[in-house]
Amino acid sequence: MKALILAENDFEDLELFYPYHRLREEGIEVFVASSQEKLRGKRGYEIKADLKYEEVDEGEFDILVIPGGKSPERVRLQPKAVEITRHFFRENKPVAIICHGVQVLISAGVVKGRRIACWYGVKDDLIAAGGEFVDGVAVDGNLVSARHPGDLAEWMKKFIGILRR
Repeated sequence: MKALILAENDFEDLELFYPYHRLREEGIEVFVASSQEKLRGKRGYEIKADLKYEEVDEGEFDILVIPGGKSPERVRLQPKAVEITRHFFRENKPVAIICHGVQVLISAGVVKGRRIACWYGVKDDLIAAGGEFVDGVAVDGNLVSARHPGDLAEWMKKFIGILRR
């Protein structure tokens, strides 16, 4: 299996590195896609992107992860990143988002009618786009979402559970 993480600068460090390493522990290959070569998180941790968005062949990936922080505000401005997100929903592939990650889903037009957890500061955006806010970790089909770093363990536990099915 192959996982793709979409990220830009100022990602929430734990929200990128926790799923990155947790998925690798499961034997999943993990790739980071970005508009830049090197990314820096809000807390100063860095990671090198493996691919530019334009280099991503969506069909080669089984899993999508979108960490939060300020990164999603920038990811959603990249047309190819939004198209990648739409592809995962069209194909009903597993997607994990946390915090502000919902902003990318809103831009992709895939939240209507879905139960989604997100950071409180963007819940009104989710609701305006037709989604239902969940105050906790939410599972809606193949989408697993969470609010903040305090949800990391439960978020990944539920996501790994979906992947094992």
